[in-house]
Amino acid sequence: MSDWLNKIRKGIGKKLAAIHRWNALMVAFLAFSGVILPLGFWREVLGGGRVWLKWLHIGVGLALLLPVVYYLFLAGKHWKLLKDRPKQKWNVIIVLFLLAGWFLSGVVLWQFRAFGPAWSNPALTIHDLFTWVGLPYIIYHSVTRTQWLKEPHRRTVKSGADRPAAANTANEPLYTRRAFIRSAIGVGMAVAFGPSFIKWLGSSIGSSQQNMEELLERDANHLVPAPTPAAESLTPVGGGAKGNFRIYTVTPIPSFDNTNWSFTVDGLVNKRLQWNWEQFVKLSRVVQVSDFHCVTGWSVYHNTWEGIPLKKLLDEAGVQPAAQTVKFYSGDGVYTDSITMEQARMDDIMVAVLHDGKPIPSDLGGPVRLIVPQMYTYKSVKWLNRIELIQGDHVGYWEERGYDKNAWLPNAKRT
Repeated sequence: MSDWLNKIRKGIGKKLAAIHRWNALMVAFLAFSGVILPLGFWREVLGGGRVWLKWLHIGVGLALLLPVVYYLFLAGKHWKLLKDRPKQKWNVIIVLFLLAGWFLSGVVLWQFRAFGPAWSNPALTIHDLFTWVGLPYIIYHSVTRTQWLKEPHRRTVKSGADRPAAANTANEPLYTRRAFIRSAIGVGMAVAFGPSFIKWLGSSIGSSQQNMEELLERDANHLVPAPTPAAESLTPVGGGAKGNFRIYTVTPIPSFDNTNWSFTVDGLVNKRLQWNWEQFVKLSRVVQVSDFHCVTGWSVYHNTWEGIPLKKLLDEAGVQPAAQTVKFYSGDGVYTDSITMEQARMDDIMVAVLHDGKPIPSDLGGPVRLIVPQMYTYKSVKWLNRIELIQGDHVGYWEERGYDKNAWLPNAKRT
């Protein structure tokens, strides 16, 4: 009976070791790619490769389900072997809970168009939370379960005959590899993930107003005079933005002052328009409230934007019959995007200069940025300084790298 039980334990042990190896490799890749994907530096370095990395991240995330399903076939036997080990039972439950949370929130983020911002926004927060809390635990669990950590490193006390002493204390381990690695990993994870988690947690629970004030304090732009907000902006009529912006860029954030900033509308127009900053802030503006949805899953709700309707600028310039596309240029000199002439006539597309009654900070695309509320925000070009009307199509920065040409939100009005 004892031999039979040992064989079962040995067989299950080998299978569990294989599951741990694959699980550890997959989680390590997901952690690595998950950190790289949102960073502006890697967006620029990877270029189109970022889209492939994103899909590989999704593929590995889906494949993470395989070792879990494989384990479930062994769970009955494994659970019997753990009947006198409550700590290990809880460990299994925690790991399965973490993997399930990652998987389900990841599926929502993968299919964000089907679920919409109401689901994808909290899914991103949950995905982040599971990462900051769960990743250290998963790595710790996987590494400390590998076979080579189970052999203790023992000290022996030599007798006069160069043989181990007979005393029991001579064979007691000074330390075990597992205990040492556990301590090292615990300290390493606390150092590596602790500050990042605290920063993430603070930004998640902090108010959007505080977030905006911090951005304005470190704003790189030095343009005078500041635009005077309308009464509706000072309220603001949207009640103040709800949520927190995440800063993504494909280039270093540019800075502007009165000597290097201008705004141009040209191309297939009857009248070329150009303003410097002093002239631009004198243009009449309107106020609107809209939500701001990023394609990566986060949202900021009830933003009060103040700016110039795009169709008003087009009417002032005069659109020539040959014009088919409106192309937008970012002041970083790299990023571009476009919409069709029909889309450009939507009432709520705005060239914005104020957010909730304050200048738009450079981190968020100020001093002037495009706002296209019915589309995901890679269409809302940051640091906007030129609008060109062209014949034919234009493929924007992210569309060249695999994003959809039309970035419509689910249930977008499209008018």
